[in-house]
Amino acid sequence: MAAAFVIALGYGLVAPVLPAFARSFDVSITAATMVVSAFALMRLVFAPATAPLLRSLGEQPVYLAGLLIVAMSTLACAFAQGYWQLLVLRAVGGIGSVMFTVSAMSLLIRISPPAIRGRVSGVYSSSFVLGNIVGPLIGSGLAGLGLRTPFVVYAVALVVATVVVWAALRGSPLADPDATTGNGPGLRAALPVGAYRAVLVTAVVFGWVFAMRVSLLPLYFTDVLHQSTSMAGLALAAYALGDVLVMIPAGRASDRFGRRPFLIGGMAILAVATAALTLTDSTPVALAVTAVAGVGTGLVAPVLQATVADVLYGGRGGTALSTYQMSQDCGVIAGPVIAGAVADRFGFGPAFILTAVLAAIIAAVWVGTAETRGSRGLVADG
Repeated sequence: MAAAFVIALGYGLVAPVLPAFARSFDVSITAATMVVSAFALMRLVFAPATAPLLRSLGEQPVYLAGLLIVAMSTLACAFAQGYWQLLVLRAVGGIGSVMFTVSAMSLLIRISPPAIRGRVSGVYSSSFVLGNIVGPLIGSGLAGLGLRTPFVVYAVALVVATVVVWAALRGSPLADPDATTGNGPGLRAALPVGAYRAVLVTAVVFGWVFAMRVSLLPLYFTDVLHQSTSMAGLALAAYALGDVLVMIPAGRASDRFGRRPFLIGGMAILAVATAALTLTDSTPVALAVTAVAGVGTGLVAPVLQATVADVLYGGRGGTALSTYQMSQDCGVIAGPVIAGAVADRFGFGPAFILTAVLAAIIAAVWVGTAETRGSRGLVADG
Protein backbone atom coordinates (compact mmCIF):
# COMPACT_ATOMS: atom_id res chain seq x y z
CA MET A 1 0.00 0.00 0.00
CA ALA A 2 2.84 2.38 0.88
CA ALA A 3 4.63 1.58 -2.36
CA ALA A 4 1.44 2.22 -4.35
CA PHE A 5 1.20 5.70 -2.83
CA VAL A 6 4.86 6.49 -3.58
CA ILE A 7 4.57 5.20 -7.17
CA ALA A 8 1.45 7.26 -7.86
CA LEU A 9 2.93 10.32 -6.19
CA GLY A 10 6.02 10.07 -8.37
CA TYR A 11 3.95 9.63 -11.52
CA GLY A 12 2.03 12.75 -10.56
CA LEU A 13 5.31 14.64 -10.28
CA VAL A 14 6.20 14.17 -13.95
CA ALA A 15 2.71 14.14 -15.49
CA PRO A 16 2.26 17.96 -15.50
CA VAL A 17 5.71 18.66 -16.98
CA LEU A 18 6.21 15.76 -19.41
CA PRO A 19 4.43 17.33 -22.44
CA ALA A 20 6.16 20.67 -21.84
CA PHE A 21 9.53 18.92 -21.53
CA ALA A 22 8.93 17.18 -24.87
CA ARG A 23 7.91 20.50 -26.45
CA SER A 24 11.17 22.04 -25.24
CA PHE A 25 12.89 20.03 -27.98
CA ASP A 26 10.95 22.09 -30.55
CA VAL A 27 8.52 19.40 -31.67
CA SER A 28 4.81 19.52 -32.50
CA ILE A 29 1.95 18.99 -30.03
CA THR A 30 1.28 15.60 -31.63
CA ALA A 31 4.90 14.57 -31.10
CA ALA A 32 4.71 15.71 -27.48
CA THR A 33 1.62 13.60 -26.81
CA MET A 34 3.38 10.60 -28.37
CA VAL A 35 5.76 10.59 -25.39
CA VAL A 36 2.74 9.93 -23.17
CA SER A 37 1.26 7.34 -25.55
CA ALA A 38 4.58 5.49 -25.94
CA PHE A 39 4.56 4.65 -22.23
CA ALA A 40 1.04 3.16 -22.42
CA LEU A 41 1.74 1.40 -25.72
CA MET A 42 4.82 -0.33 -24.35
CA ARG A 43 2.80 -1.47 -21.33
CA LEU A 44 0.32 -3.06 -23.71
CA VAL A 45 2.98 -4.71 -25.88
CA PHE A 46 4.97 -6.15 -22.97
CA ALA A 47 2.01 -7.31 -20.85
CA PRO A 48 1.91 -10.88 -22.31
CA ALA A 49 5.52 -11.41 -21.22
CA THR A 50 4.66 -10.81 -17.56
CA ALA A 51 2.84 -14.14 -17.16
CA PRO A 52 5.90 -16.36 -17.85
CA LEU A 53 8.06 -14.04 -15.74
CA LEU A 54 5.73 -14.42 -12.77
CA ARG A 55 5.54 -18.19 -13.23
CA SER A 56 9.31 -18.59 -13.24
CA LEU A 57 10.42 -15.91 -10.75
CA GLY A 58 7.43 -15.04 -8.55
CA GLU A 59 5.88 -11.65 -7.87
CA GLN A 60 8.50 -10.01 -5.67
CA PRO A 61 11.51 -10.12 -8.05
CA VAL A 62 9.36 -9.00 -11.00
CA TYR A 63 7.88 -6.17 -8.93
CA LEU A 64 11.32 -4.95 -7.78
CA ALA A 65 12.84 -5.24 -11.26
CA GLY A 66 9.92 -3.31 -12.75
CA LEU A 67 10.30 -0.49 -10.25
CA LEU A 68 14.03 -0.23 -10.89
CA ILE A 69 13.52 -0.21 -14.69
CA VAL A 70 11.12 2.72 -14.39
CA ALA A 71 13.48 4.46 -11.94
CA MET A 72 16.48 4.15 -14.27
CA SER A 73 14.55 5.16 -17.39
CA THR A 74 13.03 8.15 -15.57
CA LEU A 75 16.41 9.31 -14.30
CA ALA A 76 17.80 8.97 -17.81
CA CYS A 77 14.89 11.08 -19.12
CA ALA A 78 16.12 13.93 -16.93
CA PHE A 79 19.35 13.96 -18.94
CA ALA A 80 17.83 13.42 -22.41
CA GLN A 81 19.47 15.65 -25.01
CA GLY A 82 16.86 15.23 -27.75
CA TYR A 83 13.26 14.31 -28.45
CA TRP A 84 13.98 10.79 -29.70
CA GLN A 85 16.04 9.99 -26.63
CA LEU A 86 13.16 11.11 -24.43
CA LEU A 87 10.65 9.07 -26.45
CA VAL A 88 12.69 5.85 -26.26
CA LEU A 89 13.54 6.24 -22.58
CA ARG A 90 9.93 6.92 -21.64
CA ALA A 91 8.81 3.89 -23.65
CA VAL A 92 11.30 1.67 -21.79
CA GLY A 93 9.67 2.87 -18.58
CA GLY A 94 6.40 1.36 -19.78
CA ILE A 95 8.00 -2.11 -19.66
CA GLY A 96 8.87 -1.71 -16.01
CA SER A 97 5.46 -0.21 -15.27
CA VAL A 98 3.50 -3.22 -16.49
CA MET A 99 5.91 -5.53 -14.65
CA PHE A 100 5.18 -4.02 -11.26
CA THR A 101 1.48 -3.44 -11.98
CA VAL A 102 0.71 -7.05 -12.91
CA SER A 103 2.97 -8.51 -10.21
CA ALA A 104 1.35 -6.33 -7.54
CA MET A 105 -2.12 -7.38 -8.68
CA SER A 106 -1.05 -11.04 -8.74
CA LEU A 107 0.32 -10.79 -5.20
CA LEU A 108 -2.83 -9.08 -3.91
CA ILE A 109 -5.03 -11.73 -5.52
CA ARG A 110 -2.95 -14.52 -4.00
CA ILE A 111 -2.56 -13.25 -0.42
CA SER A 112 -5.78 -11.29 0.22
CA PRO A 113 -8.17 -13.37 2.35
CA PRO A 114 -11.39 -13.91 0.36
CA ALA A 115 -13.53 -12.40 3.13
CA ILE A 116 -11.82 -8.98 2.89
CA ARG A 117 -10.88 -8.74 -0.79
CA GLY A 118 -13.03 -5.66 -1.28
CA ARG A 119 -11.53 -3.90 1.73
CA VAL A 120 -7.97 -4.64 0.57
CA SER A 121 -8.75 -3.42 -2.96
CA GLY A 122 -10.34 -0.26 -1.55
CA VAL A 123 -7.25 0.67 0.46
CA TYR A 124 -4.94 -0.22 -2.45
CA SER A 125 -6.93 1.87 -4.95
CA SER A 126 -7.12 4.78 -2.49
CA SER A 127 -3.34 4.73 -2.14
CA PHE A 128 -2.98 5.35 -5.86
CA VAL A 129 -5.59 8.11 -5.93
CA LEU A 130 -4.06 9.93 -2.96
CA GLY A 131 -0.67 9.73 -4.64
CA ASN A 132 -2.16 11.12 -7.84
CA ILE A 133 -3.62 14.03 -5.86
CA VAL A 134 -0.46 14.91 -3.95
CA GLY A 135 1.97 14.30 -6.84
CA PRO A 136 0.82 17.07 -9.22
CA LEU A 137 0.80 19.58 -6.36
CA ILE A 138 4.45 18.83 -5.58
CA GLY A 139 5.32 18.52 -9.27
CA SER A 140 3.93 21.95 -10.08
CA GLY A 141 6.19 23.44 -7.43
CA LEU A 142 9.22 21.50 -8.62
CA ALA A 143 8.63 22.69 -12.19
CA GLY A 144 9.90 26.10 -11.06
CA LEU A 145 13.29 24.44 -10.52
CA GLY A 146 13.38 23.31 -14.14
CA LEU A 147 11.56 20.74 -16.26
CA ARG A 148 14.17 18.08 -15.55
CA THR A 149 13.97 18.21 -11.74
CA PRO A 150 10.68 16.26 -11.32
CA PHE A 151 12.18 13.31 -13.23
CA VAL A 152 15.07 13.11 -10.78
CA VAL A 153 12.71 13.27 -7.80
CA TYR A 154 10.44 10.61 -9.36
CA ALA A 155 13.42 8.30 -9.87
CA VAL A 156 14.39 8.71 -6.21
CA ALA A 157 10.77 8.05 -5.16
CA LEU A 158 10.77 4.80 -7.13
CA VAL A 159 13.99 3.68 -5.46
CA VAL A 160 12.31 4.40 -2.11
CA ALA A 161 9.31 2.31 -3.20
CA THR A 162 11.66 -0.51 -4.20
CA VAL A 163 13.27 -0.50 -0.76
CA VAL A 164 9.83 -0.45 0.90
CA VAL A 165 8.63 -3.49 -1.06
CA TRP A 166 11.89 -5.39 -0.57
CA ALA A 167 11.93 -4.74 3.19
CA ALA A 168 8.24 -5.49 3.71
CA LEU A 169 8.20 -8.75 1.75
CA ARG A 170 11.68 -10.04 2.67
CA GLY A 171 11.26 -13.47 4.16
CA SER A 172 7.48 -13.31 4.02
CA PRO A 173 5.94 -16.79 3.66
CA LEU A 174 2.95 -15.23 1.87
CA ALA A 175 5.16 -13.63 -0.77
CA ASP A 176 7.20 -16.81 -1.26
CA PRO A 177 6.64 -18.12 -4.80
CA ASP A 178 6.36 -21.64 -3.36
CA ALA A 179 3.45 -20.55 -1.16
CA THR A 180 1.04 -21.28 -4.00
CA THR A 181 0.38 -24.74 -5.36
CA GLY A 182 0.17 -23.66 -8.96
CA ASN A 183 0.13 -20.88 -11.51
CA GLY A 184 -2.75 -18.56 -12.24
CA PRO A 185 -5.32 -19.50 -14.88
CA GLY A 186 -4.69 -19.05 -18.55
CA LEU A 187 -6.87 -17.11 -20.94
CA ARG A 188 -8.38 -20.25 -22.49
CA ALA A 189 -9.59 -21.43 -19.07
CA ALA A 190 -10.93 -18.01 -18.05
CA LEU A 191 -12.84 -16.93 -21.16
CA PRO A 192 -15.75 -19.38 -20.72
CA VAL A 193 -16.50 -17.74 -17.34
CA GLY A 194 -19.10 -15.01 -17.80
CA ALA A 195 -17.77 -12.88 -14.93
CA TYR A 196 -14.30 -12.86 -16.50
CA ARG A 197 -15.67 -11.68 -19.84
CA ALA A 198 -17.57 -8.95 -17.99
CA VAL A 199 -14.34 -7.98 -16.21
CA LEU A 200 -12.51 -7.60 -19.53
CA VAL A 201 -15.07 -5.29 -21.17
CA THR A 202 -15.34 -3.29 -17.93
CA ALA A 203 -11.56 -2.88 -17.88
CA VAL A 204 -11.58 -1.48 -21.43
CA VAL A 205 -14.26 1.09 -20.62
CA PHE A 206 -12.70 1.93 -17.26
CA GLY A 207 -9.37 2.59 -18.97
CA TRP A 208 -11.23 4.77 -21.49
CA VAL A 209 -12.85 6.75 -18.65
CA PHE A 210 -9.50 7.23 -16.89
CA ALA A 211 -7.91 8.56 -20.07
CA MET A 212 -10.89 10.85 -20.72
CA ARG A 213 -10.53 12.28 -17.22
CA VAL A 214 -6.93 13.37 -17.74
CA SER A 215 -7.22 14.41 -21.39
CA LEU A 216 -10.63 15.78 -22.45
CA LEU A 217 -12.01 16.92 -19.09
CA PRO A 218 -9.38 19.67 -18.55
CA LEU A 219 -9.83 20.83 -22.16
CA TYR A 220 -13.60 21.02 -21.63
CA PHE A 221 -13.13 23.46 -18.76
CA THR A 222 -10.65 25.62 -20.68
CA ASP A 223 -12.13 25.50 -24.21
CA VAL A 224 -15.88 25.27 -23.56
CA LEU A 225 -16.36 26.84 -20.14
CA HIS A 226 -13.54 29.33 -20.83
CA GLN A 227 -11.85 28.79 -17.49
CA SER A 228 -8.18 28.94 -16.57
CA THR A 229 -5.88 25.96 -16.43
CA SER A 230 -6.01 26.30 -12.64
CA MET A 231 -9.75 25.70 -12.77
CA ALA A 232 -9.15 22.68 -15.01
CA GLY A 233 -6.81 21.38 -12.32
CA LEU A 234 -9.51 22.00 -9.75
CA ALA A 235 -11.88 19.88 -11.86
CA LEU A 236 -9.41 17.00 -11.74
CA ALA A 237 -9.12 17.49 -7.98
CA ALA A 238 -12.94 17.41 -7.63
CA TYR A 239 -13.04 14.16 -9.61
CA ALA A 240 -10.32 12.64 -7.46
CA LEU A 241 -12.05 13.81 -4.27
CA GLY A 242 -15.29 12.05 -5.22
CA ASP A 243 -13.19 9.03 -6.15
CA VAL A 244 -11.25 8.66 -2.92
CA LEU A 245 -14.16 9.42 -0.57
CA VAL A 246 -16.04 6.26 -1.51
CA MET A 247 -13.31 3.79 -2.44
CA ILE A 248 -12.62 2.28 0.98
CA PRO A 249 -16.30 2.20 2.09
CA ALA A 250 -17.33 0.67 -1.26
CA GLY A 251 -14.66 -2.02 -1.09
CA ARG A 252 -15.59 -2.88 2.48
CA ALA A 253 -19.34 -2.94 1.73
CA SER A 254 -18.83 -5.16 -1.33
CA ASP A 255 -17.42 -7.84 0.97
CA ARG A 256 -20.78 -7.88 2.73
CA PHE A 257 -23.35 -7.10 0.04
CA GLY A 258 -21.64 -8.43 -3.09
CA ARG A 259 -19.82 -6.88 -6.04
CA ARG A 260 -22.65 -6.46 -8.56
CA PRO A 261 -24.60 -3.65 -6.80
CA PHE A 262 -21.52 -1.42 -6.74
CA LEU A 263 -20.43 -2.21 -10.30
CA ILE A 264 -23.93 -1.56 -11.62
CA GLY A 265 -24.53 1.52 -9.48
CA GLY A 266 -21.08 2.99 -10.04
CA MET A 267 -21.21 2.70 -13.83
CA ALA A 268 -24.78 4.09 -13.84
CA ILE A 269 -23.73 7.11 -11.76
CA LEU A 270 -20.72 7.63 -14.02
CA ALA A 271 -22.93 7.47 -17.12
CA VAL A 272 -25.49 9.97 -15.80
CA ALA A 273 -22.87 12.42 -14.49
CA THR A 274 -20.82 12.31 -17.69
CA ALA A 275 -23.90 12.96 -19.82
CA ALA A 276 -24.96 15.78 -17.48
CA LEU A 277 -21.75 17.67 -18.25
CA THR A 278 -23.18 18.45 -21.67
CA LEU A 279 -26.28 20.11 -20.17
CA THR A 280 -24.67 22.97 -18.25
CA ASP A 281 -22.54 26.00 -18.93
CA SER A 282 -22.14 26.79 -15.23
CA THR A 283 -18.68 26.14 -13.86
CA PRO A 284 -19.82 25.41 -10.26
CA VAL A 285 -22.43 22.94 -11.56
CA ALA A 286 -19.83 21.34 -13.83
CA LEU A 287 -17.47 20.94 -10.87
CA ALA A 288 -20.22 19.33 -8.80
CA VAL A 289 -21.15 16.95 -11.63
CA THR A 290 -17.48 16.08 -12.07
CA ALA A 291 -17.23 15.17 -8.38
CA VAL A 292 -20.30 12.95 -8.77
CA ALA A 293 -18.64 11.22 -11.72
CA GLY A 294 -15.67 10.64 -9.43
CA VAL A 295 -18.00 8.96 -6.94
CA GLY A 296 -19.09 6.62 -9.75
CA THR A 297 -15.55 5.56 -10.58
CA GLY A 298 -14.74 5.32 -6.87
CA LEU A 299 -17.53 2.77 -6.45
CA VAL A 300 -16.24 0.71 -9.35
CA ALA A 301 -12.41 0.74 -9.04
CA PRO A 302 -11.89 -1.26 -5.82
CA VAL A 303 -14.84 -3.57 -6.47
CA LEU A 304 -13.57 -4.38 -9.96
CA GLN A 305 -10.19 -5.36 -8.51
CA ALA A 306 -11.92 -7.50 -5.89
CA THR A 307 -13.96 -9.16 -8.65
CA VAL A 308 -10.77 -9.99 -10.55
CA ALA A 309 -9.50 -11.66 -7.36
CA ASP A 310 -12.80 -13.54 -7.00
CA VAL A 311 -12.52 -14.90 -10.52
CA LEU A 312 -8.78 -15.62 -10.74
CA TYR A 313 -7.92 -16.58 -7.15
CA GLY A 314 -5.80 -19.67 -6.70
CA GLY A 315 -2.48 -19.15 -8.44
CA ARG A 316 0.38 -16.86 -9.39
CA GLY A 317 0.21 -14.63 -12.46
CA GLY A 318 -1.28 -16.25 -15.54
CA THR A 319 -2.27 -14.97 -18.97
CA ALA A 320 -5.81 -14.31 -17.75
CA LEU A 321 -4.46 -11.66 -15.37
CA SER A 322 -2.12 -10.07 -17.92
CA THR A 323 -5.00 -9.97 -20.44
CA TYR A 324 -7.08 -8.05 -17.90
CA GLN A 325 -4.27 -5.49 -17.61
CA MET A 326 -3.97 -5.32 -21.41
CA SER A 327 -7.70 -4.64 -21.68
CA GLN A 328 -7.41 -1.64 -19.39
CA ASP A 329 -4.38 -0.34 -21.29
CA CYS A 330 -6.31 -0.69 -24.57
CA GLY A 331 -8.97 1.61 -23.13
CA VAL A 332 -6.34 4.10 -21.97
CA ILE A 333 -4.84 4.21 -25.47
CA ALA A 334 -8.08 4.18 -27.47
CA GLY A 335 -10.08 6.58 -25.28
CA PRO A 336 -8.25 9.84 -26.02
CA VAL A 337 -7.83 8.95 -29.70
CA ILE A 338 -11.46 8.05 -30.45
CA ALA A 339 -13.12 10.50 -28.06
CA GLY A 340 -10.68 13.21 -29.13
CA ALA A 341 -11.55 12.65 -32.78
CA VAL A 342 -15.27 12.85 -31.93
CA ALA A 343 -14.69 16.08 -29.98
CA ASP A 344 -12.70 17.58 -32.87
CA ARG A 345 -15.39 16.77 -35.43
CA PHE A 346 -18.64 17.10 -33.47
CA GLY A 347 -17.77 18.85 -30.20
CA PHE A 348 -17.23 17.83 -26.58
CA GLY A 349 -20.90 16.98 -26.03
CA PRO A 350 -20.99 13.93 -28.34
CA ALA A 351 -17.64 12.75 -26.93
CA PHE A 352 -19.04 12.79 -23.39
CA ILE A 353 -22.29 11.17 -24.54
CA LEU A 354 -20.30 8.36 -26.18
CA THR A 355 -18.46 7.77 -22.90
CA ALA A 356 -21.74 7.83 -20.97
CA VAL A 357 -23.27 5.25 -23.33
CA LEU A 358 -20.30 2.93 -22.86
CA ALA A 359 -20.60 3.21 -19.07
CA ALA A 360 -24.33 2.46 -19.27
CA ILE A 361 -23.65 -0.62 -21.39
CA ILE A 362 -21.23 -1.92 -18.76
CA ALA A 363 -23.86 -1.39 -16.05
CA ALA A 364 -26.25 -3.49 -18.14
CA VAL A 365 -23.59 -6.18 -18.60
CA TRP A 366 -23.29 -6.62 -14.84
CA VAL A 367 -27.07 -6.81 -14.44
CA GLY A 368 -26.88 -10.06 -16.40
CA THR A 369 -23.70 -11.38 -14.74
CA ALA A 370 -23.61 -13.72 -11.73
CA GLU A 371 -22.31 -12.55 -8.35
CA THR A 372 -18.68 -13.44 -7.61
CA ARG A 373 -18.30 -12.59 -3.92
CA GLY A 374 -17.29 -15.54 -1.76
CA SER A 375 -15.59 -17.43 -4.58
CA ARG A 376 -12.23 -19.11 -4.14
CA GLY A 377 -11.61 -18.82 -7.85
CA LEU A 378 -14.41 -19.17 -10.37
CA VAL A 379 -11.98 -20.26 -13.08
CA ALA A 380 -10.49 -22.94 -10.86
CA ASP A 381 -13.98 -24.05 -9.82
CA GLY A 382 -15.02 -24.39 -13.45
